[in-house]
Amino acid sequence: MFDCLRRPARLATTIACFALLLGALAAAPVAAQDRRQNAPGAFDFYVLSLSWSPSFCAEAEERGGRGSRSQQCSGRPYSFVVHGLWPQYEAGYPEYCEQPSPRLPRNIMTSMLDLMPAPGLIYNEWDKHGTCAGLSAKSYFETIRKARAAIKIPQEFLDLTEAKTVSPAAIEDAFIKVNPKLTTSAIAVTCNRTRLSEIRICLTKDLEFRNCDEVDRQACRRDEVNMPPMRGG
Repeated sequence: MFDCLRRPARLATTIACFALLLGALAAAPVAAQDRRQNAPGAFDFYVLSLSWSPSFCAEAEERGGRGSRSQQCSGRPYSFVVHGLWPQYEAGYPEYCEQPSPRLPRNIMTSMLDLMPAPGLIYNEWDKHGTCAGLSAKSYFETIRKARAAIKIPQEFLDLTEAKTVSPAAIEDAFIKVNPKLTTSAIAVTCNRTRLSEIRICLTKDLEFRNCDEVDRQACRRDEVNMPPMRGG
């Protein structure tokens, strides 16, 4: 194809060939998109994202602003908190599936503060991810609670009073040890600069562990990460 670019040709022929090439490039899709893109309820699995709260608070403190003074960072000591429960495709994910999104009742927001101690986060998670689950707001947040209850946090991370340096693989192993059906292909550790950021666990729509290659490929590649100690109290 486009042999005229590989052999001598008249100027007019060369210009015509370039025009054909540009047309072909314009017609090619920029990126593959799931055919169900952003259709509520049409997805393959969930990712439960658990954020290491002390890392979030340390970064919020470095940035300044209100984040470091939030309930999450100045209230009771938090270890892993729920960042979200995200509908996923095998490749990619939906987001903002209803615009404008249905208003989230305040009583649902307040009911989730024990797991997600940031009102703004709860509202955002509903708008961006909850509207893609094909569930009512009440059912979606009940599903988050069930998903979190299905995950056991390793004891060594429940009362961390001193900074800890550990490998991402060791964190995965600790979670796998206390969650017998969990495998390395169903969990990913993410990091931000030098700190542990999140644990992401892949679940079926029935909240059973399942493999997720794309999520696993996005895992932290550092040899070690720092876990700041829990704060508040």
